[in-house]
Amino acid sequence: MVDAIIWVIALYLAVWLRLDFDLSPEFASGTAKFALAAAVGQTVVGHLLGPYAVGHIRGSFEEVIDLGITVSIVTAGLFVWALVSSPTIVPRGVPLTAAAVSLILMYAVRFVVRTARAHAAKAGEGTRRVVIFGAGEAGHRLLRAMRRDADSGFEPVALLDDDRSKARLRMEGVRVRGARDDIAAVAEKYQADTLVLAVPNAEAGLLRELAARAADAGIDVLSLPPLKEIMGGRPTTADLRDLDVADLLGRRPVRLDTTVIAEQISGRTVLVTGAGGSIGSELCRQIVRFGPAKLYLLDRDESGLQATQMSLTGTGLLDSDEIVLADIRDLETMRTVFGSTRPDLVFHAAALKHLPLLEAYPLEAWKSNVQGTLNVLTAAAEVGVGTFVNISTDKAANPTCVLGYSKRMAERLTADFAHKQPGRYVSVRFGNVLGSRGSVVHAFTAQIERGGPVTVTHPDVERYFMLIPEACQLVLEAAAIGTDGEVMVLDMGEQVKIVEVAETMIRMSGRRDVDIVYTGLRPGEKLAEELFSSHEGRRHTSHPLVDSVDVPHIECEDVRNTYFNDHSAAASWMREGALVGQDSGSATQTGLVNR
Repeated sequence: MVDAIIWVIALYLAVWLRLDFDLSPEFASGTAKFALAAAVGQTVVGHLLGPYAVGHIRGSFEEVIDLGITVSIVTAGLFVWALVSSPTIVPRGVPLTAAAVSLILMYAVRFVVRTARAHAAKAGEGTRRVVIFGAGEAGHRLLRAMRRDADSGFEPVALLDDDRSKARLRMEGVRVRGARDDIAAVAEKYQADTLVLAVPNAEAGLLRELAARAADAGIDVLSLPPLKEIMGGRPTTADLRDLDVADLLGRRPVRLDTTVIAEQISGRTVLVTGAGGSIGSELCRQIVRFGPAKLYLLDRDESGLQATQMSLTGTGLLDSDEIVLADIRDLETMRTVFGSTRPDLVFHAAALKHLPLLEAYPLEAWKSNVQGTLNVLTAAAEVGVGTFVNISTDKAANPTCVLGYSKRMAERLTADFAHKQPGRYVSVRFGNVLGSRGSVVHAFTAQIERGGPVTVTHPDVERYFMLIPEACQLVLEAAAIGTDGEVMVLDMGEQVKIVEVAETMIRMSGRRDVDIVYTGLRPGEKLAEELFSSHEGRRHTSHPLVDSVDVPHIECEDVRNTYFNDHSAAASWMREGALVGQDSGSATQTGLVNR
């Protein structure tokens, strides 16, 4: 009805303007006929093809398009009528002028209604007043969802964005009121109690800073997950969730060359050692996506194997021949397993990794991380494995602890097999992963739940952090692009101070009475980790988050024929072997004296 009335007004206005503000009696009858025809035509065409056939949101893009189509059809009919009529009923240009006027008025009415509804939306009981950080596409969608859904539980009161070009932007009746520096002031001025981070692919550093600013302002924080976790890539209020420690420490998008990875895995037999551990189990979950012919899970931890099988198949019956209970310290067992499974691709993730324990028991590090790796390498080579991937650690770069020494030796052994065997043997080096067993996150969580204190070794100690899925995705990428004998080094982003992790977790817990106590660096522990030794020639690869280096190989027979009876001898041997190649003068050394 409103659109029909607008057509009537527009036609009379067009005739009036065309006749120099004097509606001649000779055109009065014709104008009335045209006005009636336009009103009827708008109603009929609009119901058949246009905006009245569908319940559009007022002022939406879809309604604007349908309205334009309807007016165009009606205008065409009126214009043809004006051209062919004799005598002339109305001036022939009137339908075009009237169409322009009516379309502008129809749009204006819709936008007024839309704006009025947006401003009239009242906050219900328990509604959170939110400031949205991010005035991009994600922020716009969230804002629209909050405005249009009366039951969303959110009332947006302001927008923030660091982009200066958006400083005066207004969306859905809400204006951009500043940037990240203005969080506290804007929250206080508009009585907001929540900061919503509408930046789905934000890096961890930005999230940490925004969370800290929100905490200082005394308001809660909600965030969107990474876009890959949002259904259809279109964020809504249902996607909002509390920030977790993984967001604040390790979140970033990883782009994989899935074609290359699929070529390595699809239709082939894969074996993963340490499949019951954090890294090994996630590797198995990632590998399954690429359709291996067989995926063998090897571990000496039966409970870990069961948990991994549950995550892969939904059952933990442990009755599949792909579940292998075995210890990598036993060479003959490894030979038997590899002889029966005959894998094409091996991911060696089994290892001991707790730094303080290995400092106290270095002989155990030698048995598992050095001799165990040699056993797996030997068994793999004897059955002609095509690709062998040794999972290493950043502590193998300029090693200063038993864990670093033992993993450096594993890298050197892998390089030796690369020199002598026809398959492809590579190592992949990365640092701490969030959520892995023994992670500092678990320790801090337990300490906070007990009421503290939270123990940190040193106020300046810092570490790299990755998410387990991110690390495993890059391991698969590195395995696909790695050259025989190389150590592939994953880009871990920026190091994060451990005390910041502790402060963040305490703040997220909502407790203010938990203290942080410094206990001092442990033997062999560095203030900051390194991904490369100073002597290693860092090279770029085809993936922007993966680099590569070479390590000097060590004769595997020297390791095989070496035995120890005490921890100190094992520690000394591994240290001596790990430091080979740390300067240019010793880079050609390959053997060690048997002990």
